[in-house]
Order: sequence, then C-alpha cells, then structure tokens
Amino acid sequence: MLTYVTLFILSSIAALVITPLVRRRALAWGAVAVPDAGRHIHARPTPRLGGVAIYIAFLATLLCVPFLGNMVGDIFRANLPKLLALIGPATLIFLFGSYDDFRNASAPLKVLVQTIAATIVYACGYGIDNLSSPFGGEWHLSFWLGYPLTVLWIVGITNAFNLIDGVDGLAAGASVFALLSILIFSVAQENPEISQLAVVLIGAVIGFLRYNFNPATIFLGDSGSLFLGFMAAALSLVGTQKGSTIVAISIPLVSFGLPVIEVGLSILGRFLSGQPLLAGDRGHIHHRLLERGLSQRQVAILLYGVCGLFSLFGLMLLNPARNLAALVFFMLGVGIIFGVQHLRYAEFSELGSQIKQGVSRRRRSLAVNVRVRRASDDLGNAKSLDQLFALLEDMLATNEFDNVELEVRDLVWNWSLDSYDPDAPQDYWTLRVPLAADDGRTLGAITFSRALSNETPAIDIAHLCGSLQRELSAALARLLEEERAGNLTAAAE
Repeated sequence: MLTYVTLFILSSIAALVITPLVRRRALAWGAVAVPDAGRHIHARPTPRLGGVAIYIAFLATLLCVPFLGNMVGDIFRANLPKLLALIGPATLIFLFGSYDDFRNASAPLKVLVQTIAATIVYACGYGIDNLSSPFGGEWHLSFWLGYPLTVLWIVGITNAFNLIDGVDGLAAGASVFALLSILIFSVAQENPEISQLAVVLIGAVIGFLRYNFNPATIFLGDSGSLFLGFMAAALSLVGTQKGSTIVAISIPLVSFGLPVIEVGLSILGRFLSGQPLLAGDRGHIHHRLLERGLSQRQVAILLYGVCGLFSLFGLMLLNPARNLAALVFFMLGVGIIFGVQHLRYAEFSELGSQIKQGVSRRRRSLAVNVRVRRASDDLGNAKSLDQLFALLEDMLATNEFDNVELEVRDLVWNWSLDSYDPDAPQDYWTLRVPLAADDGRTLGAITFSRALSNETPAIDIAHLCGSLQRELSAALARLLEEERAGNLTAAAE
C-alpha cells in the first residue's frame, strides 16, 4: 500500500510540474481552442494539449517502478508484456489525439483509429470472451461475438469521455472516479499490475486537475480525453479477467455511468431529431445544466457527485448476491429516468408525448416537431431580433412550409423557398397565428403558407398555435420593449 501511495504522489507531482511547461508549448505551437458560437462555452483562447502532460507524467512514473526494489517492482517486470499490450495501443490513441488537437480529424477517422487500437488489445488476449451474470448463468463467447463486443466497449467508452469534455475539469474528474473503481476492483481481484497502472494514472490526472478545474488554463484536448477514455475501457477489461461471479463488464459499465449515459442520450437524441449521429451539438448533459443557470464549477461538482454515486453502485456489484444486484439496477433505472425528465430534452419530451397519445408517427414527423419544440424553448433566451429570426430559420429548415411572414408593428420579416410563387396564392393554404403580449396588447401575426397537396403535413399544428405562439409573443414583446428603452436612452443622451 505504501508503494501505491508513493506512485500516486510521484505521478501527481510530475503532472503538476509538467503541465505548465506543456501549456506554454501549446500556446507557442498554436494548439489552442478558440471560442466560437457553437458547442464551446469558454470565453478566451485556451491551450488544449493537456493530455500530453498526463501521458508524460504517467509514463515517467511507470519507468520508475522497476527501480523501486520491492515486490511491486518485481510484479511490474514480470508482467511487462501484459502492460505493453495496453500501453502500446493507448499510445497510438494518445498520438492520434495529439494530431487531432492540431488538425481536427474527422469522426470516421477517429473511429477507425480507435477500432485498430481496440483490435490490438483483443489480439493480445484481453477481450470479452465470456459473460457471467450476477443473476446466475455463464456464457462463453465466440470470436464473432467477443471481438465486436470488445471493440464496441472500447470505442464507445473512449468516445464517451470525449463527449463529456465540455466543462472545465469534468472529463478529467469523471475519469478519476472511473479509475478509482478499477483500482478497488483490481485490488479485490488480486490484479496488482492493473492496480499499478490505475493508481499512477489517477495521480497524473489529479495533478493535472490543478490547472484544468474552473477556471481552466489548459484543456485536456482529444490527446487527453481519448487517452483517458481508452485507458479506462482497456483497464476495465483486463481488470475483470479474473472475475467469475459477475458480468465481466457490468461493474465498469455501472461505474462509468455518466459517460455511458451521455453517449446513449446523445446518439438517441440526434437520431430522434434527424441530425447526423456523429455531429457535435449543444445537447449534452452539461449544456443542459448550464442552460438552467448553473456555473461551470457547479456543473462539474454536481456531476462529480453523480460519478461518485455510479462508482459506488458499481462496486456494490462486487457482492454476488442476486437481490443486491437487482436493487442496484432498479435504483439506477429510476435515477436515470428521473434525471432525463428534469433535463428537459426536447427530443424525449416529444417522444414521450407521442407515446402517451398513442400516435404512430414517422421519424420525419418526430424530427420536425422536435425542432419546433426546441425553437420554442430557445426563443426565451434570444438576445436580439436577429437571433430570434435565426432561431425561426433553423426551425423552418425542415421545409414543412413554403413561405412564412412575420408582421409585428412596423416590422416585416419574410422567409420562403425558392419555389414559392407569391403570384399564385390559390395554390397555397395558410395558417395565420396572432401574436399578443401578456397584457393583451396586439403585436401582430405570423403566417405560414404551404403548397396544396395530398401529403399530410408532418408538423403538429398544435405546436404552432400553442407553445411557439406563446414563446414567440413573449420574446417579441420583450425585445421590442428593450429596443424602445434603448432608443429612449439614446435620445436622452
């Protein structure tokens, strides 16, 4: 135990010393995350090669292990081939992540490189070859099942940690909880070589967090998030090799709860809203919490607590009792459903609404109505009329209408398809939705026009006459009043 504490301290100090050096080099090399209007929420350019500091601290500390002159050093030397089978492909991921920090590699290329690294791990004998359930039963998997499951697990977890890397310190802190679970489990399973890697990596990440927690002066970058995700996934596989009374992947699956849920929600949400599955967006859990008024620091601390609970639940599965396992999964299921409901995802609200109504809709209908709900939700945050118009244009990109005209006092805004013919009004049906302020004052109206055809509109008109009408009216009343107050102030000056 004393040796593990020593390794932890060494790697922490190494990361504390190396990170400022890497930060300066990243600035000099131009590896900087520049703020934009998309997914990024930071306010100033920030270096993003934090993974380099973690990797160097991790590797430098491991190189000291053989010189400790005790049983830990002997175990390290005896298991060096096994360790290299993990560190080698992890280095490939780290190098590719560093390249991505400079070049912004495409999503398919990322998946390809991760698949190659996962294949190396499987070829070295560390894959999902059998499953044993806490509810009883054991299954031995053939190559045709074991190999795809191994790749899916490693690639999925690797990208999961990359997805949650959107708030200062979140991905690094989440990896600490995941690695702590692996450390405790590997100690319980008498797997000291995995324990060594886990404790050294935990120390390196905690040393790095000194500079990455809000307000961060350096980001993990893909070099860090991909490397930590890959190591967590690979170590969880190797660390469960000796387990016989658990599902080989259930403990890490539960312990990695936050990133796993993030991946599931992101993919399902993009599918329901008709977006590319690999495209970036601002629909992640941390974005939802930020939109509800929490600061970056509060979001990180809150989600640290969630990660801690998931890790605790995962470690509870060390007890093979069937009733305990059932209780853990039941509590997790209830907690996840409760959390998703309170995060107010437009995609899942629409899906739930359609299920409750018993209406069978096509995917296009779901995607169209999600956009209307999302626009309704976002109108309240519009800072200007131009931003309000941009939200309407994004909603109308589904081409459900041929022409839309917004008339408010002296303001007229129009959007139309190239095919729209204003000289043939008889060829279109129209829906005119009046707009009024909360005090009853008439603001104007928005008119939707659609070509006459036998095709049933995919959009739910109730959304246009309900939530969109209310939110658009409130946003217009607020923005017009702000504009009037600004004009009065300017005139007085």
